[in-house]
Amino acid sequence: VQLQASGGGLVQAGGSLRLSCVASGKIFTLNAMNWYRQAPGKQRELVARITSGGSTNYGDSVQGRFTISRDDDAKNTVYLQMNSLKPEDTAVYYCNADIDTMDWATTTLERRDDYWGQGTLVTVSS
Repeated sequence: VQLQASGGGLVQAGGSLRLSCVASGKIFTLNAMNWYRQAPGKQRELVARITSGGSTNYGDSVQGRFTISRDDDAKNTVYLQMNSLKPEDTAVYYCNADIDTMDWATTTLERRDDYWGQGTLVTVSS
């Protein structure tokens, strides 16, 4: 399983960006998908989460400005629409997924929540 994130870039304060993360590989079930971010000198923090049923949660600092969504119909993609960006949103953004994979040879289902994308840099200038 691989997660490929894209969409980062440089934007002025008040602007918008949309991040995408595509999950590929031998995916049996795509469970919760999340976006985290890590700013220089800070710990990684959860930005937004979406369950397989579509329920969402957001970090306090992005509530009302960011929207997470997903497209599971053959795309296995999670999006993060970021509006009204602030300089403090500058960070590397990582997607993370909770995925079931099936070993059909042994019919063994394995669930892991530690699949990570490579990160995409978002820079917001003031």
